[in-house]
Amino acid sequence: METIEEPVPKNMEYKSKIFSYDGSFNGFLTAVFIAFEYKLIHVDIQPTGRIQNGLFTETETIFTNIDKAKRVWNGIRNRNYTASKNIYFAFLSEQRGIEPLLYSYIRKLMNHNEKSTAGFSSDCFLRINQLAHKVAKKKRHVEAKLDFQLTRDAIYFAQIAPDFNVLPLLSKHFRSQYANKPWIIYDTKRNYGLYYNLSGVEVIGLDLTDSFLNQIISNETIFNVEMGNSSFENLNIKSHISLKLYHSYAPKRNSNYISEKQAS
Repeated sequence: METIEEPVPKNMEYKSKIFSYDGSFNGFLTAVFIAFEYKLIHVDIQPTGRIQNGLFTETETIFTNIDKAKRVWNGIRNRNYTASKNIYFAFLSEQRGIEPLLYSYIRKLMNHNEKSTAGFSSDCFLRINQLAHKVAKKKRHVEAKLDFQLTRDAIYFAQIAPDFNVLPLLSKHFRSQYANKPWIIYDTKRNYGLYYNLSGVEVIGLDLTDSFLNQIISNETIFNVEMGNSSFENLNIKSHISLKLYHSYAPKRNSNYISEKQAS
């Protein structure tokens, strides 16, 4: 995976502060809120479990606060709607070092005199926009090429393992296209999925045993997004579903203030 390193400002010999957060988008926005409170020019925001302490650094654990996250998000969105979408998409790229780069992006955006970013030639703006474009391209690719299988309990099941965490971006498209069919799209790389039960979308986990995975992987009755009549009779997927909120990815937690239009 590509590592992104934001240059340390000339007036700062070391990164003096590390924020550790839970890996969720809301957690990241909370860290941004606190960094603004501290008036930090530069902060190294890292997911818990990936912390790399440097020389003369202080680590602070950030606990996700939805109200603080919403304040940051609404401020960004009111400042520049397109930039807010780019921030979210770039975050889902999961590139190592993306958080401090995004913090720099947000600071520049909020301190910019104009709401438009046209003509803003900052390198971090260009890099964030490029990452957001790659994530959007992968989202469209998954939407166009996704294969489903029909389980014994009449649920259409598809598995993905994309380079980027595009699953939170897929809900609107498939709920709109296949509103009359229950479906699950499961990210086997990140071990969480979306389950549409004809009334709404839930974030789920699956107890994926080796035999269960083998049934999915080895089965040849795969069909495309037109959702044909193929099925595999021996797989009762409902017994493997665990409805639970995955804090690192859960789009439901963001849906209060990230509109589906914006995630499309």
